[in-house]
Amino acid sequence: MTLQQLEYIVALDRHRHFVKAAEACHVSQPTLSAMIARLEEELDVRIFDRSRHPVQPTPAGENILHQARMVLQHTLQLKEIVSTARNLLTTRFNLGIIPTVAPYIIPSFIGIFGENFPQTEVSILEMRTDEIIRDLKSARLDMGVLATPLMDPDILEIPLYYETFLAYVSPSDPNYSKQKLSAGELPLQHLWVLQEGHCLRNQVFNFCTENSPVEKQVYEAGSIDNLIRIIDINGGYTLIPQLHVPMLTKDQRQHVRPVLSPPPVREISLVVYRDFIRERLLNAVADTIKKIIPGDLLDQRLKKFAIRL
Repeated sequence: MTLQQLEYIVALDRHRHFVKAAEACHVSQPTLSAMIARLEEELDVRIFDRSRHPVQPTPAGENILHQARMVLQHTLQLKEIVSTARNLLTTRFNLGIIPTVAPYIIPSFIGIFGENFPQTEVSILEMRTDEIIRDLKSARLDMGVLATPLMDPDILEIPLYYETFLAYVSPSDPNYSKQKLSAGELPLQHLWVLQEGHCLRNQVFNFCTENSPVEKQVYEAGSIDNLIRIIDINGGYTLIPQLHVPMLTKDQRQHVRPVLSPPPVREISLVVYRDFIRERLLNAVADTIKKIIPGDLLDQRLKKFAIRL
């Protein structure tokens, strides 16, 4: 059994396609298939059910894959110790980020991180909060960016920034004439929210239901951009993150109103599994995000100090 074989089975599980997995591993498809077959022969168990399309792990294969990811994660941690001693950052990692944060970070992150750390390979995936937590615990992800707190003892949270929510209000809404809104002026019957599974939906509900005595019909959309288009056509309102405002058109920005008493705020953090030790990589990611987010939103500790694990 070799680390290379473990990398191959993990890649095949991720892509569920032999050719795509081989391309990701920079080998030919016959080579990848042969190495996986040899591993199965050595272990005397089928890791994948090749009769299914796309290919699926067997029940025994699921357990083997879990252990393989843990072994590979620990191998990367060992390499991190060595690279730290040599003052290098040559590694690869997987970063998960929630869809309601990704548009404000990822476009700039790709270029800045690639320029400053050309020897580091990063794979970025948009995922829901529950998916990020699941994949951190199974070693499919190395770190995530999402809204906190999570209240999970297995997850370490490093706050990055805090942003307020603003109301995006249709000109046909009764509250449109007001330049500032209080929480009590946001009735649920006029509210549009994201679909189930988005943490932003829960944050909006937690804020609005505290101040609305009666819950009525709520309409759902798949993205913040869709919410805004729906409101432009159908009326009503929603709450949008502060960092989304620069993405609005000049006319759309006229529909934004601050919310007072109290202003709704969300905390965005960089999260890792509790045994994560790749401190230099963590700081590289955090320092890149610090260059993207406006300084007045950044966590004060992140401004002054490096992250210590």
